Amino acid sequence: MVTSVKEFKIDNDRVRELRFLLYGPIGVGKSSTVNTIRSIFERRAFVNCLAAAASGTSHTKCYEKYGIGNGREGMLPLAFYDIMGVEKQESAGVRTDDIINALKGHIKEGYVFHTQFPITEKDPKYCRNPSLSDRIHCLVSVVGAEKITMMDQEFINKMRKVREAASGMGIPQVVFMTRVDLACPMTKENLKNIYRSRKIKELMNTCSNLLGVPVNCIFPVKNYHDETHMNEEINCLMLDALTQIIHWAHDYVVTFSTIPIHKE
Repeated sequence: MVTSVKEFKIDNDRVRELRFLLYGPIGVGKSSTVNTIRSIFERRAFVNCLAAAASGTSHTKCYEKYGIGNGREGMLPLAFYDIMGVEKQESAGVRTDDIINALKGHIKEGYVFHTQFPITEKDPKYCRNPSLSDRIHCLVSVVGAEKITMMDQEFINKMRKVREAASGMGIPQVVFMTRVDLACPMTKENLKNIYRSRKIKELMNTCSNLLGVPVNCIFPVKNYHDETHMNEEINCLMLDALTQIIHWAHDYVVTFSTIPIHKE
C-alpha cells in the first residue's frame, strides 16, 4: 500500500496536489491523523502537529497545511489541511461559513480563524477566484468512536450542514472514526479484531445515521498516541483509508477538470 501511494500521479498538470480537509470536534484526532499519516511515510514516530486534549481547546488556530513524504524520497502530491475544532456553540470553535469557504478554495494557508466572524473578501488571506487546484478535493470528517453516541445535536447539525455544502459542490466526503480502542475492549486487545467487532460495526451504523454518510465511506482507524515505535496494524488501517480517499479525491479532480468552476 505504501508503494501504491508513492507511485500515485494526478491526471491533471494544473493540479499539483490533492487537498484533504480534516474537520470535526476538538480532541477527536484531526491533528493526530496528520501525525499518523506522516509517521507512516517518515517510517518513525512523527509528532509535528499538536493534538488537543478531548476536554481542552483547539491547538489549531489557523489554516495549516501538512505535506506527506520525506526529505530523502521527496514529497507526495497530497496535502492535508488542519483547522480549528468544531464546538457546539455558534460563538466558539471554527465557523461553519469558514469551513464552506475553505471547501470552495477561498481561504489561503495561514489564515487565522475568528470565532466571532467569518473571513471576508477584504482579508488578504481570501482567494477571490479559486481554481480547481485551490479547492478541497475531499472532506474528511473526524469523530471519536467512543463519543459518537454522545454527540450533541448542535455538533451533528453543524457537521451535516458542511457535508451538504460539500455534496452540492460534488466534493467526496468520508469519516475517519478514530479512537476505536477506547470504544471496544476486543479491538483494544487486538487491533486485528476491528472488522470482527460487533460494537465497531454498530458505531459505524450509528455514525452513518447521524451524519448521513454511507457506511462504506466510514473508516475505523487508530492514530498513534502513546506508542513510541511503529505498529503495522495501525499503519495498515490508515493506509487502507488513505488509499480510498486518494482515489475518490482524484475522481473529483478528473470530473471537474473539464467543468468550469463558477466564481462566487
